[in-house]
Amino acid sequence: MEPAESLSLLKQGAAQIISEDELRQKLALDRPLRVKLGVDPTSADIHLGHTVVLRKLRQFQDLGHEAVLIIGDFTAMIGDPSGRSVTRPQLTHDQVMAHAASYRDQALKVLDPAKTRIVFNGEWFQSMEFDEVIRLNSRVTLQQMLQREDFKARLEKKQPISAHEIQYPIMQAWDSVMVRADVELGGTDQLFNILVGRDLQKDENLPQQVVFLLPILAGLDGVQKMSKSLGNHIGVSESASEIFGKLMSVSDELMAQYYLLLLGRKFSTGLHPMDAKKQLAFEIVATYHSREAAQRTLDEWNARFSEKDLSDVDLPNLGPDFWPFEEVYGGDLVTIVCGAYLTCFNVQKSRTEARKLIEQGSVKVDGKKFRDPKATPKLQPGQILRLDKTHAVRIA
Repeated sequence: MEPAESLSLLKQGAAQIISEDELRQKLALDRPLRVKLGVDPTSADIHLGHTVVLRKLRQFQDLGHEAVLIIGDFTAMIGDPSGRSVTRPQLTHDQVMAHAASYRDQALKVLDPAKTRIVFNGEWFQSMEFDEVIRLNSRVTLQQMLQREDFKARLEKKQPISAHEIQYPIMQAWDSVMVRADVELGGTDQLFNILVGRDLQKDENLPQQVVFLLPILAGLDGVQKMSKSLGNHIGVSESASEIFGKLMSVSDELMAQYYLLLLGRKFSTGLHPMDAKKQLAFEIVATYHSREAAQRTLDEWNARFSEKDLSDVDLPNLGPDFWPFEEVYGGDLVTIVCGAYLTCFNVQKSRTEARKLIEQGSVKVDGKKFRDPKATPKLQPGQILRLDKTHAVRIA
């Protein structure tokens, strides 16, 4: 593929490239590029938010370039402060290495193992003498570090910034020097760290890496970034049915982002939202499990949420023990619908969205449609409340 064609393909889904001209020149070199992605195994699981950059790294591999996956066994013990309002808990090296084994296996579900070079940054940091650490620190200024938006915000709020956190961007930057990265991938929150890498490469008389940033995937709530700690994530190691079910709960507004960042193509507005979600869920399950598992889960989903009787189907329970609001048994229908989505599916529906579902006839109690948002049905234990074509709960 010609450099211009490669650039056109790689740019799809990118948030920022510094700079396109530099990337075009590097793509014209008569050799594979070293494309770096640094990951800190602070937990054992990868979620779909992590796969956004992994998929782009795979795209570089498919174009003949080398993926350099740096496992931050040393940087993970510090914890990346990017986007954080508080200091991350510090992990032991044993904890990090236990997570790293699982992280590697999951990452290779996306990457081509034959074209992936995996290195641990402990290989160079573990042997550093203290005077070398001091010299490395002298390459940057405290003023530079404190220009980071996350640090500035914490200073303004008089929240502490630990000295070890300032080491993180310097260490990530030195990784780029050690592997002679041509390109570094990261989320938009990694801009500062990757730019420091360019500076250190320049100090070492090395060609500067291209900064290649990807958007941060929104979580299931549609508001905050996908994060295990926020409970709005979809883990790639979750069961096929869990992945499928969570993706079916994604709002229509998120579909365009999920299609572009998780499937690498634009969302077709001509496709019915329900069919689009099934297609998205099918392809994601097929990627992280198998096509057989995806087809089986799709068939089970269709059977479960067809118009047949749901009395014998295992449904989430909604009641005083699960949702501590009196409205469960007598509030207005809009409140009940919003509460059911949030409690049983971790989906935040606005009152406007709930009202629309009611008015279009999606909301039913034991098969009876309710079209009046102001209705106050006296729900009884055992009744089935259908919220839409893919979500239903049992009143407890």
